[in-house]
Amino acid sequence: MPTYDLYANEPEASPWQVPATGAARFSWEYDEGRDRLLALYQKGKDKQWDGQKRIDWDLDVDPYDPLGTPDESMALYGTPYWAKLTDKDKSDLRRHYASWQFSQFLHGEQGAMICAARIVESVPDLDAKFYSATQTMDEARHAEIYGRFLHEKIGMLYPINDNLQSLLGDTLRDSRWDMPYLGMQVLIEGLALAAFGMIRDTTTKPLPKQILAYVMQDEARHVAFGRMALRDYYQQLTDAELREREEFVIEGCYLMRDRLRGTEVLENFGIPRAEAGQLSENSEFLQLFRRLLFSRIVPCVKDIGLWGKRLQQAYVDMGVFEMGDSNLDLLMAQDEEIAEQLDAERFAVEERERVAEVREAIDSGAAEA
Repeated sequence: MPTYDLYANEPEASPWQVPATGAARFSWEYDEGRDRLLALYQKGKDKQWDGQKRIDWDLDVDPYDPLGTPDESMALYGTPYWAKLTDKDKSDLRRHYASWQFSQFLHGEQGAMICAARIVESVPDLDAKFYSATQTMDEARHAEIYGRFLHEKIGMLYPINDNLQSLLGDTLRDSRWDMPYLGMQVLIEGLALAAFGMIRDTTTKPLPKQILAYVMQDEARHVAFGRMALRDYYQQLTDAELREREEFVIEGCYLMRDRLRGTEVLENFGIPRAEAGQLSENSEFLQLFRRLLFSRIVPCVKDIGLWGKRLQQAYVDMGVFEMGDSNLDLLMAQDEEIAEQLDAERFAVEERERVAEVREAIDSGAAEA
């Protein structure tokens, strides 16, 4: 079924065109590169996988409870609106929320694919071009997987959120070669990683858990790539140039925070936009959710050298300043380990099933003899 037939709200005309700016840069140095980045490039090649084969698409998904979402996680919980909802209404609400979340993941992954391709074009160093090429393939795979999950398992999509679209547009329109790194690798993917992780660790459903765990294994490399490239480059910038990047980060963080309200969903249930935004803002669960979503961004921004007073104050105002002390390397290592552990558990089950089949065949043959 065409995607346009599955949208809960009508999206804007396609394609969305963002004018390209900045130079394409070629390098004639083919034999040198940073050891850390070349090692990451090798890892990127070694860790390629096929989303059609690694994920068990035969697993059933209830489209009206695709994530095992608790009532408390929905903005209407505990309000007079919630008391008026029937059980069917609540099931519909779960479906819409899951569709909205995974639709934003899908649109973000397409944005990440385009930004990674832009980095291949614009970054001056060949080692960074090499790695970005592997990331472009990763992001294509992620968009493919999220698109399939939405089409086949939920049967509904939402258009791209206005704030996500705004940040993507700002990132792509900037002519400076480091901005796709900063906008995508640090802000958009940092926020997405935290959202993926929170759902991965709380969902009771095996298929979305697989999808998120395997996508996050890739994303751990992407964030490492952005940190390496920007940390090296930002050491060379003037105070004025750093302040410009910090202003971009501040604006982007506010946009990303405001993206996570899901007011589009509540509007589809008859709640006016202003009231829907207020309900989302007042939800205790969603307040915690929004705060924890900066657990990957704040330490990464600090690590790459953007930590001026104005930026620090913005994080104080958002209530996320203390996250700057989080151990980002540990979080990324855990993302990789969880995916590997999930693989090991799945393959162990498959191996036991194969052994049981062989034993059954042997016993059946012996009985017939």
